[in-house]
Amino acid sequence: MDLLNKLKELSSRVNELKESIQTEEATKNAFIMPFIQIMGYDVFNPLEVVPEFTADIGIKKREKVDYAICKNGNPLILIECKHWKEDLHVHSSQLKRYYNVTKAKFGVLTNGIRYRFYTDLEAVNIMDDKPFLEFDISNIKENTVAELSKFTKEKFDVEEIISSANILKYSMALKEIITREMVEPSEDFVRLFVKQIYSGKVTKHVIKDFTDIVKKVINQIYKDTVNDRLTTALANEEEEVISTPVESKIITTEEEIEGFHIVKSIVRENLDISRVVARDKQSYFGILLDDNNRKPICRLHFNGTKKYLGIINVTESDRTEEKVQLNSLDDIYNYSNRIKLTINSYLSLEH
Repeated sequence: MDLLNKLKELSSRVNELKESIQTEEATKNAFIMPFIQIMGYDVFNPLEVVPEFTADIGIKKREKVDYAICKNGNPLILIECKHWKEDLHVHSSQLKRYYNVTKAKFGVLTNGIRYRFYTDLEAVNIMDDKPFLEFDISNIKENTVAELSKFTKEKFDVEEIISSANILKYSMALKEIITREMVEPSEDFVRLFVKQIYSGKVTKHVIKDFTDIVKKVINQIYKDTVNDRLTTALANEEEEVISTPVESKIITTEEEIEGFHIVKSIVRENLDISRVVARDKQSYFGILLDDNNRKPICRLHFNGTKKYLGIINVTESDRTEEKVQLNSLDDIYNYSNRIKLTINSYLSLEH
């Protein structure tokens, strides 16, 4: 079985079992050790996969990192593990302390669901603050698998990985910048286009006017791209299967896409916006956390003559919706605190 299929099997296992995993140790046994095995390393060989690897730090002695993958007695990869509900953002400094006092070239911080891979691109033997590779095992993608294959025992090559890490690092940074500009275009971003199409003096007022235009154009491009892909996919499907065509009753509007971007701009201070996913339904446009139906962030009810924002009130056992009327899309910003409260409620339930 190839690496992609093995990881997909593990993904299914994680989704099926995670709610029953109550401790960090159980997370390691159920999720992380199988991942190490999939990468080709023998978890039962203490010379290859060393549990509780000693990483002495200054006057602190006998500090332990959860696992070290070793070769000829030297650590290649350090793996620091957390319970699957733990937020990894607050634990990278711990891995960095271990990394900086060992000869390992790579560090991995994981809760068994999210994996972050680090190295020392900025300064030799000092772990970078930001990972060069990050993925969610429950939503594994083929391009991620291609990068992961370089870490398998069979293909492990430090120089090749470092070369790829440089590219991945800048790719991730560019993706963050582009996503941010798509959600809320900066003055510099807008000015870049204004200078090419506007012959008058570029004043603050002109920038403000063009900011709205740029946002609408981005939303339209996004909408057209989605519709083109759907059209192509449906056309391909019709070629393969002879069936009676059924017209979809779900129509994603430009206003719904724009509302989605507004919500992303609201929550981006509290959350990695890659976790914010849209699902258009016949009766409403849903915005979810982690593409999980049990984690609705809010709902956009834009199909009638009046527009409503569905605010989600979260308890441990229930989700209720409160509809508020919107006079314009900008009114969504008036409920920023309520939307952030919903996000924080989900995050607190993860811990």
